[in-house]
Amino acid sequence: MNAQRSLNFRAALLSVLMLLVVLGIWYVATASSTAANSTAGMTAEQIEYAKMMGKDPGSAKSTGFPTLGQMGTTIWGHLSDPFFDRGPNDKGIAIQLGYSLGRVGLGFLLAMLVAIPLGFVIGMSPLMRKAFDPFIQVLKPISPLAWMPLALYTIKDSSASGIFVIFICSIWPMLVNTAFGVAAVKREWLNVARTLEVNPLRTAFQVILPAAAPTILTGMRISMGIAWLVIVAAEMLVGGTGIGYFVWNEWNNLSLPNVIFAIGVIGVVGMLLDLLFGQIQKMVTYVE
Repeated sequence: MNAQRSLNFRAALLSVLMLLVVLGIWYVATASSTAANSTAGMTAEQIEYAKMMGKDPGSAKSTGFPTLGQMGTTIWGHLSDPFFDRGPNDKGIAIQLGYSLGRVGLGFLLAMLVAIPLGFVIGMSPLMRKAFDPFIQVLKPISPLAWMPLALYTIKDSSASGIFVIFICSIWPMLVNTAFGVAAVKREWLNVARTLEVNPLRTAFQVILPAAAPTILTGMRISMGIAWLVIVAAEMLVGGTGIGYFVWNEWNNLSLPNVIFAIGVIGVVGMLLDLLFGQIQKMVTYVE
């Protein structure tokens, strides 16, 4: 226990040191850039000419990569009022995240409803496994975004199309892992259930499901990671509301601090989702 705590402490300390190094490099790089791009030494005519060319000397947009101070101001501005709503293209970061998480959650849930029962059928039947395998191998490698034009044409709704893309990208890891987990259940356990004349439905829920649960949760964890990756790209394509559209909209506004902030939020939310599934996976993992 003490060795594990010591390892965790040293790992945390190393992570903090790496973060400080990155921030130090950032500070040095942006400080020199800011000094080079400041209005000091510019004449009034040069400043006016820069403004006529669409540049604003001394602003965050004209200094290139934002400084740590500018990032701090941006982060505080978003976190101090995350629920504001001033129109279609001006919503708080919490609202943007809510839309994205809603789409991911609905698409993921639909994929669960299809992948887990179908995975049970495929895993329990060698005939079904061989019959479905060609279709799975053909459809699984297709990029989820490749389905977007077809979804937009048939569904004719950008939000529903995003949910469909999440469904498509989430279904394959869950389906494959569920089928593998069910097929890997020990024959001895199934033989005991058969000897005790346990009906198939009860066998599925009380023998197969607990045994395959860790593998199924692994597939769900992978699917959630892929879904969170895909929704950002999908929202950039279809627009509307969501964290992906927020990134693209802020890039169009040339607001790098907002883009970097959104990238950080995407990473933090993805990490939290992975930790959540990791904890659930530990709850169902057993030692033989």
